[in-house]
Amino acid sequence: MNIIGSWTWKGLGDALFSPKATGIESKINEVKQRLPIPVFWLLGKTQAGKTSLIRALTGSDAAEIGNGFQACTKRSRFYDFPSSSHPMMRFLDTRGLGETAYNPGEDLAWCANQAHLLVVVLRALDMNQAEVVDTVLTIHQQHPDWPIIVVQTALHEGYAGDAEHIQPYPYQQTPFPPQVPHALAQVLLHQRDWFKSVPVHFVPVDFTLPEDGFEPVDYGLDALWDTIESVLPAGVIGLLRGTEQHKELLDFHAQQAHPHLIGYAVLNVGMGAIPLAGLPLVLAVQAKLFHSIASIYGLELTRRLYAEFTSLVGVSVGVGLLGRELLKFVPVYGSAVAGVYSGAMTYALGKAFCVYLHGVKRGALPDHATLKQAYDEAFAHARQLLKNKET
Repeated sequence: MNIIGSWTWKGLGDALFSPKATGIESKINEVKQRLPIPVFWLLGKTQAGKTSLIRALTGSDAAEIGNGFQACTKRSRFYDFPSSSHPMMRFLDTRGLGETAYNPGEDLAWCANQAHLLVVVLRALDMNQAEVVDTVLTIHQQHPDWPIIVVQTALHEGYAGDAEHIQPYPYQQTPFPPQVPHALAQVLLHQRDWFKSVPVHFVPVDFTLPEDGFEPVDYGLDALWDTIESVLPAGVIGLLRGTEQHKELLDFHAQQAHPHLIGYAVLNVGMGAIPLAGLPLVLAVQAKLFHSIASIYGLELTRRLYAEFTSLVGVSVGVGLLGRELLKFVPVYGSAVAGVYSGAMTYALGKAFCVYLHGVKRGALPDHATLKQAYDEAFAHARQLLKNKET
């Protein structure tokens, strides 16, 4: 079945307002179980900065993160982002290291069949890290293929007086340049020496709150993203990070919607890659996305709202070019390519819908050219990144 070639606005409208649920939910859940979710296993002592790290990576506030954690083992809990129903990233937080004896066996068993990145969080000036280091070495012995990033936090505690962050970020240079305070450089290098027997990536950061008085509040975040992208498949991570153009475009509601777009787009990659999964599944996922976005904007998704959006965006969006290109690729490369295209289409439709709803909230609707540009740019961006994810 040529899923994308058969896609229509009417079909999506029917899925939105007259859904046929026979078997759809169970099939969607089946696909979700097969999709890999990057698991960021955070190892570090209390107050090392694990919540601040999650906040910097996801944009969620501390209260939202705290309320979103779910217990999974005696000593650990996990946080699904952006939601437990459509997780795109999972953070596993092991608590109490350095306080009571810890055996990682139970957590290793819980993580055994999931994608992994071990993120070791060390407060830069805390030299009492023996149990954390021993735990990392134990995990590495059992899973030598898991990449390890050591995040050295709270750099400002090593600054003199009212010193500010060093710009440009100097910690990717070896050796550190002379601008880095000697005492801070020494403790960072001393901590790194603990891990000399394992392949580790080091990223010093300083994630603070605005009232702390340091600018930027997410110092080192770009270096952390670069390191994550270097050790994990780039597709989903690249979409989550977004582009500077996207960041400039997004209003508050769109920022909240952005991770949901990615989650549903990746879900539709899985739908399209299943032989004969068919159009109903793709439309059902897109319908869920539209309802989710409307809810974030505080609007009810009505037939009138949907009709106005489709008339503004135009019938050519998502059909013509996409259908022609898919017909060229599917006979040669198979259903995986169909999955990439349906995922990219879902992401782009969501982006265009955000632009439209932003206009609705402001009382100034965007024109066709604006919506088409938003769709085209988002589709091209998502197609490339999701294609990389599949390769």
